[in-house]
Amino acid sequence: MKLKLLAILFLLMCQVSIAKTTPADYWNSLDQSDKIAFVNGAYGAISSMKAHHLREVKKQYNQQPGWVEPYYIERFYEIVDEHLSQNVGYDLVLITRHMDALYAGYDNSNISLIEALRIVSLSQDDEQKKADLLLLKAQRKFLHPLPK
Repeated sequence: MKLKLLAILFLLMCQVSIAKTTPADYWNSLDQSDKIAFVNGAYGAISSMKAHHLREVKKQYNQQPGWVEPYYIERFYEIVDEHLSQNVGYDLVLITRHMDALYAGYDNSNISLIEALRIVSLSQDDEQKKADLLLLKAQRKFLHPLPK
């Protein structure tokens, strides 16, 4: 009886561990047109969000001539811009190929899609040191998560 229970418990644990998919698994399950659509949607959403935020900030502070944009808003825009490659332009195929290459490494399989997009975009914009630093941080975060 105990042996049966242990066998069932073992099988359930195997099923749970098999069922866990990584961002790399999801990315690799997409065909090329779906990957391009994902990157296109992410680029569109990020651009739209930034434009909307700029309009709202302008509306809120338009009547105050002495207002200076605080650093946290400037830094927010810098981070948002890191997700969009300026050098590549709208060559989404190139971005998806580089994301394929990033997810080809085992160490990168748990990096979120948006973080992978940021790393690839920075790399394409000749910000290799920053891209490498973010990649290392993401690898450390997802390979050895901190205990809760």
